[in-house]
Amino acid sequence: MTKVKDIGEQGLLARLHRFCSPEIIGDDAAVLVTEPEQSLVVTTDMLVDGVHFSNLTTSPEDAGWRAAAANLSDLAAMGAFPLGIAVGLGLPGDLSVNWVESLYQGMTECLQKYNTPIVGGDVVRSPVTTLAITAFGQVHPSQIIRRSAAVVGDAIVVTGVHGASRAGLELLLHPQSGQNLNAEQKTALINAHQRPQPRLDVLPILEKILNSQSKVVRLSETEVSNLKSKIPVAGMDSSDGLADAVIQICRASSVGAVLELRQISLPTAFDHWLTPEQALEYALYGGEDFELVLCLPQQPASALVEHLGEGAAIVGRITPDSTILLHDEQKKFPDQVLTLSQGFQHFGD
Repeated sequence: MTKVKDIGEQGLLARLHRFCSPEIIGDDAAVLVTEPEQSLVVTTDMLVDGVHFSNLTTSPEDAGWRAAAANLSDLAAMGAFPLGIAVGLGLPGDLSVNWVESLYQGMTECLQKYNTPIVGGDVVRSPVTTLAITAFGQVHPSQIIRRSAAVVGDAIVVTGVHGASRAGLELLLHPQSGQNLNAEQKTALINAHQRPQPRLDVLPILEKILNSQSKVVRLSETEVSNLKSKIPVAGMDSSDGLADAVIQICRASSVGAVLELRQISLPTAFDHWLTPEQALEYALYGGEDFELVLCLPQQPASALVEHLGEGAAIVGRITPDSTILLHDEQKKFPDQVLTLSQGFQHFGD
């Protein structure tokens, strides 16, 4: 088996070049052309062996897919469409070259769905396998989605179910669990963990709905071109959990929220496996579902949920105080104040 140290940096780069766009790589930096009146959006994400992925639960192909998907999801959360990614690798010399190529294969499989090239990167020696991706996207300035744009009265929309990725990880770590699930249900949950889908598909639907709202209120052409200032949309992705996303948006917008427990979308497989308490824990704090959490007025929010279909839902509303409250209208669960300390935090105890 060929190892990284056997072929060295230049030999490895020569192999990895075939995964990159030949028209862009080859110089000291990549040049990406954006369209007129577009803003460049840049995001960086790091993944470390033993923290973000493990050979016990993730093949190199799946690790590559998840790494690419995480960065594309960050672009989607800003309302941006991808232009390309740059990949930084820290690798032990004893690591198999085949493992590295498989990692890139997984990244490529994800990126190809969104016509996104690998435009360069760097390789260094490291005692721990580390993957750092910088993704570049573009968005019209009037269509940027920011965490700080939520206003009192906004509906809180989720674009899909939550908890599936956490459940898939549980099945991978403990194959004996989920005995009441059929093979199709298990596969769907495991795929949600290993091959998450960034919700770039939501953006054109959202834009169409907001444009239709302009016709209802009869905005002028100038106002339509700056529509997002008329109908602001706040949001982020739920990579760190649904609760984290809502809390982060509320903090940035200086508002509070009420989440309706019964409206939170869960995988149907949970009905045959988890207790209500476990299902709620997975949905709120499991993370890595890569859905979008968006705050916008009730009418376009309802239209968006209708267009997206199964899994999408209005799960709450923005309130004037600073508390983020989980409420059960059936009163089977007491009201619960949500905080960041309940979810995963790097460097936490």
